[in-house]
Amino acid sequence: METLLKISNLSGGYGKITVIKDVSLKINKGDFMGLIGPNGCGKTTLLRLLSKIIKAQNGVVNLEGKDITKMGLKEFCKKAAFVQQDTLINFPFTVFEIVQMGRIPHLKRLQQETKKDLDIVNNALEMTDTLSLKDKFVNELSAGERQRVIIAKALAQEPSLLFLDEPTSHLDIGHQVQILDLLSKLNKQNNLTILIVIHDLNLASEYCNRMALFNEGGIFKEGLPKDVLTYQNIEAVYKTIVVVNDNPISAKPHVILVAGRPACRQAGE
Repeated sequence: METLLKISNLSGGYGKITVIKDVSLKINKGDFMGLIGPNGCGKTTLLRLLSKIIKAQNGVVNLEGKDITKMGLKEFCKKAAFVQQDTLINFPFTVFEIVQMGRIPHLKRLQQETKKDLDIVNNALEMTDTLSLKDKFVNELSAGERQRVIIAKALAQEPSLLFLDEPTSHLDIGHQVQILDLLSKLNKQNNLTILIVIHDLNLASEYCNRMALFNEGGIFKEGLPKDVLTYQNIEAVYKTIVVVNDNPISAKPHVILVAGRPACRQAGE
């Protein structure tokens, strides 16, 4: 498979604090890769390193074969888009105006949008089922609608790679499935490569074709969901007793929490 993003011996964090420690990972074109792990293990920091928000302390990240540190911000944003966990919009922009901002990397300074740009914006609205909302103000939207709009803005960048940091947080199960169904459709129909931080292990299992389980700033296990979501791996990282069965519908791993049990199994269990 063609490698789209190659992470080699990457370390980084905030100031003198190292959060991500010597991480190496390949993201293939067309992957729907899930990053899972306990709070504070470095998942969000990794996305910030990969999206040029913070600089790496060591290591190399290549996107389509090019070191991202040698790419200008506009060039990078034509290839990759980042949907952050909490996107604050403090001004009364309309939905159309928000999505239109996704075209900024493709425009020269002071250049007006062309018909092609506006067509791309409308197409992003259609793909995310938000075209009917285009004249509404963002602060009038529900949480699920607003999340779809932010994804539409990212799609308007026409990226080949989409980073998402917990896009289903604060959403009910119906809206979570709606967002993940949308991402799955874009992944399959548009060949959009996705790297997503997600906490719900069962949703990750259902939607991701590959997963990386993080622990203490490094990758504990990477591979297919069935290889990553074993009770041994989950208990070792999350310190919680679980049972892992196959989902009777999809045959994907399904994690069941065992409440009221000690954090490690007794000998012989």
